[in-house]
Amino acid sequence: MAHVLIIDDEPSICWGLKKLAESLGHVARVASSAEAGLREAEKSPKPEAVFLDVRLPGIDGITAMPQLRERLPDAPIIVMTAHGELETAVDAIRNGAFEYLTKPFDLTLAEKVLDRALRRRPQEAVPPVAMPGLQDQIVGHSPALQDVFKQIALVAGSEACVLVSGESGTGKELVARAIHRFSRRSAGPFVPVHVAALSPMLAESELFGHVRGAFTGADAPRTGLLEQAQGGTVFLDEVADIPLPLQIKLLRALEHGEIVPVGSDKPRTIDFRLVSATHQKLSEKVATGTFRHDLFFRLVTFQIELPPLRERGADLLELTEHFIGNLTAKNQLPRPTLSKRAEAELARRPWHGNVRELRNTIEHAVIIARGGQIEPDQFPPPAPPAGVPSDGTPAATLSQLIQQWTAARLREDGEREDLYERFLSLVEPPLLNATLTHELGQCTSAARKLGLHRHTLRKKLDQYGIE
Repeated sequence: MAHVLIIDDEPSICWGLKKLAESLGHVARVASSAEAGLREAEKSPKPEAVFLDVRLPGIDGITAMPQLRERLPDAPIIVMTAHGELETAVDAIRNGAFEYLTKPFDLTLAEKVLDRALRRRPQEAVPPVAMPGLQDQIVGHSPALQDVFKQIALVAGSEACVLVSGESGTGKELVARAIHRFSRRSAGPFVPVHVAALSPMLAESELFGHVRGAFTGADAPRTGLLEQAQGGTVFLDEVADIPLPLQIKLLRALEHGEIVPVGSDKPRTIDFRLVSATHQKLSEKVATGTFRHDLFFRLVTFQIELPPLRERGADLLELTEHFIGNLTAKNQLPRPTLSKRAEAELARRPWHGNVRELRNTIEHAVIIARGGQIEPDQFPPPAPPAGVPSDGTPAATLSQLIQQWTAARLREDGEREDLYERFLSLVEPPLLNATLTHELGQCTSAARKLGLHRHTLRKKLDQYGIE
């Protein structure tokens, strides 16, 4: 049995959490303000876990956390808020919150968090760390984005390498900038590097620098981008594209904190934190030998996966209004309004280009609307999926994708001699699955549709583990 303190000004939240705690065999006390909660924290028996709301009458929850810590140094504090923002998540985590819950939350989740909190050893408590204010704005409050906020808050104060992954246009650089801003290195430089944009011939010099006379045209020494980030953060965008020969130099810089400029034999000590990003599957590139496994493990110490915009439906209108405000202010244009038909059209689109596509769509409409009402016909056509022609038939699209896959395999795995077998293992399972589903799982009729003998189909199903 444990004693639990619940601090929230919503009676329904207090009632639900109190009933939950009691159903688990614990004793729960309730306070409707931070001031009342602080008084309860001084009473015996001392609470062993605290549920704390952020927005309270009088002192807010974040402000009250240091005082709660003084009274209950070993009690885990579970922060709750209906207004989930990155700033709030960072403040909560860095002030020692054990967990951060965004309302409305399921009581099953609250039960799991409370169980973990009560099983935690006191010495695992996180010391408070002062954090600066948020500058680069990540817009949205959807559950998917709340998870990202929590991960940023957890990792920002460490020195760990972070890999930000996600589709193109999801905002990976914004996340990298937020990690830097909330880190201990925030006073240092933030140096963004787009690896794919580096000249293949000069990539080593760009990253690691060179001395005078290192190569033709090197009339003066150059400080590399990694060294320019001394005391700060390097953001390597599209890190999957870094050439193999440079991967070992980057690994050495991360492991030993030193670089050797091109044309020099004297190592230089450097101190930077690395945040990298990619829209590719790095694990697949490791498997094919185009990315070093040792560098891969250094980069993925902590990974943040950004959700695509289609999984952030609750953020769509907030992002739209944010872009309308920014773009009209930047271009000194009158602010238009968004019609209901335009809202419906935005919700209907698949957003293959994610937040970047949404911004471009809104900018196009703002220019045409000229301060009037934005209608669906003022939006440009939706972007097609990456690598797929917008006017292709399914057969033409499939053909092009196969060609792209084949070209990539030949480029990356040119020495292997099993391309046809790998292609069959890729396309046969979905073909067999779709046919079986259409024939309601009847193997004989599915074999007839496929033009295969029933025993051949059964053998293939066993081969691929298809039931």
